[in-house]
Amino acid sequence: MSTPQLSPGLPSRVGVLGGGRMGAGIAHAFLINGADVLVIERDEPSAEAARERVESAAAKSIERGAVDSSLDQLLSRLAVGVDYDAFKDRQLVVEAVPEDWDLKVTALRGIEERLADDAYLASNTSSLSVNGLAGELKRPENFLGLHFFNPVPASTLIEVVLGKQTSPGLAAAAKGWVEALGKTAVVVNDAPGFASSRLGVAIALEAMRMVEEGVASAEDIDAAMVLGYKHPTGPLKTTDIVGLDVRLGIAEYLHSTLGERFAPPQILKDKVARGELGRKAGKGFFDWPS
Repeated sequence: MSTPQLSPGLPSRVGVLGGGRMGAGIAHAFLINGADVLVIERDEPSAEAARERVESAAAKSIERGAVDSSLDQLLSRLAVGVDYDAFKDRQLVVEAVPEDWDLKVTALRGIEERLADDAYLASNTSSLSVNGLAGELKRPENFLGLHFFNPVPASTLIEVVLGKQTSPGLAAAAKGWVEALGKTAVVVNDAPGFASSRLGVAIALEAMRMVEEGVASAEDIDAAMVLGYKHPTGPLKTTDIVGLDVRLGIAEYLHSTLGERFAPPQILKDKVARGELGRKAGKGFFDWPS
């Protein structure tokens, strides 16, 4: 087995803040394409859990034959820790903390103050304003959105979200990074929900209202979209995979910015209140046996 070479156009030193399902997936994507990857988490137990997620994803890639490398070779380029100062040599850092405005602003500011002036910073936000986040930073020209999709290893799409102050050089570089990761870039200008979340949430909310009104079961609604419209996964199962709490947060934000058509249905609010958050909780609109 050979050591993977860095994919052309990809930064050689990449950081990821947040090692949950999404952050670990982002770290894995850069790792298997030859980058040296650093994941920072909030505490040691979370850091260890992040390491295990990335290691597991890397091992599966090798088993599938997607990477011609040993696990030891891959993991020799992975570091996990809890100290933001370790970001100081990174060429690109992707923030992947939960979809909370104050949390993201604090995280992005903390990263930026450690980075070199010519390093790039990206947020994995799925709906929050890139222009708004950029306005909280000292170097908004070096910032943009990189919206990865869950699960990252299987997804072929990354939404590149440009702010008003994103430099043309960064916009072009980001499209190159996406191609180097073996994925397809969809480039959008900053707007509430961008393209993917706005459309995806609109369909999902209507599907939830149909369940709430007794129009059809969750299974049949999803089957209609999978079989009738060739969606790979129905809107309700996708909601379970993304997380009902995440979908609720996005819906509330879109409701506040785009109006009543994005008002979250009561069934969604009730399920989140009961802890039925989808796959990660074992139950959402569907049951997910462990």
